[in-house]
Amino acid sequence: MNDWHNMDCVDREELAELREQKLLNTVKWAYQNSPFYREKFQNNSVTPEEVKELKNITRLPFTTKSDLRESYPFKLAAVPMEQIVRIHASSGTTGKPIVAGYTKNDLVEWSRLVARTCALAGVTSRDTAQVSFGYGLFTGGFGLHYGLEYLEATVVPFSSGNTERQLSLMKDFQTTVLVSTPSFALYMAEAAREMGLDPKKDYSLRLGLFGGEPCSENMRREIENQWGITATVNYGLTEVVGPGVSGECTCQEGMHLHEDSFIEEIIDPATGESLPEGESGELVLTPIFKEGFPVIRYRTGDITRIIPGNCRCGHTTRRMDYITGRTDDMIIVKGVNLFPSQVEEVLSGFKEVSPHYRLVLHRSDKGFVKDVEVQVELTPEGFTDSFQELEKLEQNIKNRIRSTISLAPRVKLMEPKSLERTTGKSRRIVEGEDL
Repeated sequence: MNDWHNMDCVDREELAELREQKLLNTVKWAYQNSPFYREKFQNNSVTPEEVKELKNITRLPFTTKSDLRESYPFKLAAVPMEQIVRIHASSGTTGKPIVAGYTKNDLVEWSRLVARTCALAGVTSRDTAQVSFGYGLFTGGFGLHYGLEYLEATVVPFSSGNTERQLSLMKDFQTTVLVSTPSFALYMAEAAREMGLDPKKDYSLRLGLFGGEPCSENMRREIENQWGITATVNYGLTEVVGPGVSGECTCQEGMHLHEDSFIEEIIDPATGESLPEGESGELVLTPIFKEGFPVIRYRTGDITRIIPGNCRCGHTTRRMDYITGRTDDMIIVKGVNLFPSQVEEVLSGFKEVSPHYRLVLHRSDKGFVKDVEVQVELTPEGFTDSFQELEKLEQNIKNRIRSTISLAPRVKLMEPKSLERTTGKSRRIVEGEDL
């Protein structure tokens, strides 16, 4: 099952030719078969014939999240619905869900992509992997499940929730690979200790595959410290396929893009202009293999960069950096741009606080954010009855945030285990009452 290895080590010139041809085919396919894209191209006065080489992709219009919502449910389809064998969708918490439809061939390619991601991270057919992503319309559970099976690993399809039983079966089945959100991995380690178990000694875990939410370097190191494992990060999103866009190898120096299946761009989120390699901006993706629901130049909203140079692992594919924020997660407070990841980076420098935090936004009657409160949970070791020590810690955190992002939010220290735990994506931003 190592048929993907050549793609991860392919000659760059050969890869460029392959990407170019697959892009041309994808553009023609979308124009000829998807009413949505035919109309979009015509409205922007562009035809497939104008895309003669890879660099011409910038002539094509972007696809946005609102475009996909407006195409609900099946306007994006490029094949008759009887050829769609599976449907996934986003949660739709802020409007109509975004629908992704897959042909039989799409599912095979998706499984291969996820298998490559898992293999890069070090998973083999000898591993037992517990999938603690939710199964259902969310792409994470099924995506990792079928990718791991393609790799011939043993899969425990537990889904999310029921943490105590998760931990019991993980111990009994001698699970070696955990698939979950990074925040749930930390919660599981905490719950294991409450059950009287040592995450490092009483389990057989050696590797974690984490996605579904941003994972900072500090959070990753905390997971590794708690479980005694190698924690790898992978990336994907429902709009383009699901998991399997990119993933870390064991060098942990960025996520290898599956360039033979995706065209990646980094743009200035304000102007839409392309940025040079190495500069941070918004990631734009074009999958170049999809039959069912093709997507052209999708603006992901995720902030990252392409890492210059080659990886020590020997693979020749380009690497994208960790997601540092989202364009729609950016909070503007008194003219200062604030991302949750910036606060997390500051908090990681204080041993007295845990990785669990949230930002409480207080808005004016006109709707803009006028104040932010950072609620951060103390560790059991950092908890003290000394008001002076707690007040000093609050001030130190506030000063560190101010020096980092030129903003001095209020800081509120919370008792250990007082912030909500979740089996899915953690909620970092909540709305508070106006002051």
